[in-house]
Amino acid sequence: MSNIREKHPVYDGAATVFRTKASGDVWQFRMYIRDEHSHYRKSLKTRDLTTALQRGREHASKLLSDVHTGRKIFGITLQELVVGYIDYRSKEVRSTSSEEGGISAGRLVTIKSQLKHLLNIKGGDLKVSELDKDTLYDWRLFRKEEASSVRLVTIRNEQATLNHMSKWAYRTGLLHFSEFNFATIRIRQDEIGKRDTFTLKEYDNLCGFMRSWTAKKNNDDDEQRRRRLIVRDYVLISSNSLLRVGEARQLKWRDLENVISHDDSSGRSVKLAHINVRWETSKVRNSRFVICRGGEYFERLRKNTVSTDADDFVFCFGSGDKQISARDWARYWSELMENIGIIDWKVRNLTWYSLRHFGITCRVKSGMNIVALSKMAGTSISHIENTYMKFSADMATSEALKHFKISDDGLVISQ
Repeated sequence: MSNIREKHPVYDGAATVFRTKASGDVWQFRMYIRDEHSHYRKSLKTRDLTTALQRGREHASKLLSDVHTGRKIFGITLQELVVGYIDYRSKEVRSTSSEEGGISAGRLVTIKSQLKHLLNIKGGDLKVSELDKDTLYDWRLFRKEEASSVRLVTIRNEQATLNHMSKWAYRTGLLHFSEFNFATIRIRQDEIGKRDTFTLKEYDNLCGFMRSWTAKKNNDDDEQRRRRLIVRDYVLISSNSLLRVGEARQLKWRDLENVISHDDSSGRSVKLAHINVRWETSKVRNSRFVICRGGEYFERLRKNTVSTDADDFVFCFGSGDKQISARDWARYWSELMENIGIIDWKVRNLTWYSLRHFGITCRVKSGMNIVALSKMAGTSISHIENTYMKFSADMATSEALKHFKISDDGLVISQ
């Protein structure tokens, strides 16, 4: 501090306002935090002494108040803050009991993913004391630079999570403000529900490819074929049951209540699966009962699965208590999309979730009662109207229907 040109005490000498040769005419603030054995320093961003003194008094008052209430001024890194918050949210994950509130296991996975972007952008070694309300103001620009295809709705949801974390950190004395300021994001209503899905032709191609993909002659390794058969039935069950990704992947054999044969409107025998969707696995935290075509897919899936006890996951490669990893799901999806010629699947945002969208869209096109569809899919009537009605024109092309036929009730029966 030997290069100080001028300094003035503030708040009865608890802090100092000063300027150095390096800072030019811009005033700086400095205060020693005794409990943490460190000096807090900050630019006051002004060349006017009167303004600098006023800001210095405000900073000193705020810091002393924080110290008095137990809030830390220095210490933890952004990585440590994120770990602490995730640990806090982990305790809120709902069990399989009938407890209310909390979050689903799937929601926790989403939170972890959102905060991983924060660490990638700002760095885990960043001191929390260096954060201020405007640190993440340009979050949208940060995320677009990281991944240009990220949707605005996704960015807005991430901002909500970041502010939930900041409120928790403020309450626990780890942060000195309760919310980040973010640049306003304006999203048109039609963008909120915008989802991409398959055309009938593309879905037909997918089913056709999976037949050869799972054939014995194209699989020298029995374990490879067994896993592909499981993935194939996941595709078909998802598009028929309309389960969300989290609901399907957390499905256990005890949730499959029954598989019953019925005659459809044309007199053909079909197998209907009776599925209980547990509320703790549901995005909307509501349980529901689903009856869907595709019971035969569950029956053959059971033959290809190693462990099928009541509490075992329906979709697993090995031990029934372990779900298929996110890495494996990503790898199989990429393989399927590339082999059916959808090279722009990332740009179109085609994901495993698109199978649910395809199934709902087929039922909309078939004229299925929208109230019944709403209950089956576990979503609101307005959401179906705003999101899925818009797909029907694209799916009505005669070219797509040349190789694929939807049943009268809109159920996907290919393969």
